[in-house]
Amino acid sequence: MGNVTISHCFGLCHHTFLMTEQQLQGMNETALRSLARQLMSTLGEQTEVIESTQVALAAKAKEVQFKDTVIAKLSFEMATLRRAKFGRTAETLDAQQRALFEEAIDEDLAAIDVQLDAVGPKKPSQEKRQPKRTPIPDDLPRTEIFHEPQNTQCPCGCQLKRIGQDVSEKLDYTPGTFTVERHVRGKWTCARCETIIQAPVPAHVIDKGLPTAGLLAQVLVAKYADHLPLYRLEGIFARSGATLARATMADWVGVCGVQLNPLVQRLREIVLAQDILHADETPVTTLKPGEKGTLRAYLWAYSPSKHDSLKAVIYDFAKGRAGKHASDCLGDWRGKLRFVRTQI
Repeated sequence: MGNVTISHCFGLCHHTFLMTEQQLQGMNETALRSLARQLMSTLGEQTEVIESTQVALAAKAKEVQFKDTVIAKLSFEMATLRRAKFGRTAETLDAQQRALFEEAIDEDLAAIDVQLDAVGPKKPSQEKRQPKRTPIPDDLPRTEIFHEPQNTQCPCGCQLKRIGQDVSEKLDYTPGTFTVERHVRGKWTCARCETIIQAPVPAHVIDKGLPTAGLLAQVLVAKYADHLPLYRLEGIFARSGATLARATMADWVGVCGVQLNPLVQRLREIVLAQDILHADETPVTTLKPGEKGTLRAYLWAYSPSKHDSLKAVIYDFAKGRAGKHASDCLGDWRGKLRFVRTQI
């Protein structure tokens, strides 16, 4: 009568029952119950795997949908910024206004680039051409920082031999003086295993970038604390011996805005852990992207009271001074809030 095959194969589970119809008919009640239990157990395993796979696929689909939405949003913002930068409105500005306008747009474009890279890999057609970097002047003092493996003994027992090194230079800055950090990473090899061991690349705020954290801090402090436009900072740095284009520094500012966001969020958590906060809204004039004229916006500041040991401030930009802006920034915070009005 032929063979009857009952099989299940899904994922890592694989059960096969091969028997003739005569063997099935010859099985007693106990054997049939045992076979039924095995089949039910196998079916249950299959159902669990299918359900877990469906849950994983649904979560993946939501993740892909979210990334697609973010990419579309960021792409639209990038197109809007580029249209504002190269449109007729920008051409009507005078030299200093145009410099400030382009600096702000370049910072936002750099920030969007970083966010797009974080959402997903770029398509080959979207790969942007890396601009040619201005060489670091040879007359700047250099400090060599060596990065070598902690252990130069190969797991096979042989002593590793140093066969070369990779050198990368980072431009550093202390007030009034430029220096260069030369990061030297030695290459070590084992003749028996034919493997190469090298210390990992040190972490930097901007991977493969020119500036150290010190130089980035100087640019940010000069721009936001000392209110120096980047075109003025470009001239200050040139007198100190390093040529840094304002567009390059604008890219750095935009990237730092994204990379430092975890620190901003942590600072926000610490400030909102206080029971008493002081708030201040300061009016600022901003340009309307793609339009003529300006917009009156507000920079909100939140800080603990002067009697609190925590000395910190968090800022929030809003297009108005309605209470909903404070509510959106503070979220679920519950405490006493005191408003201090500032007139400028």
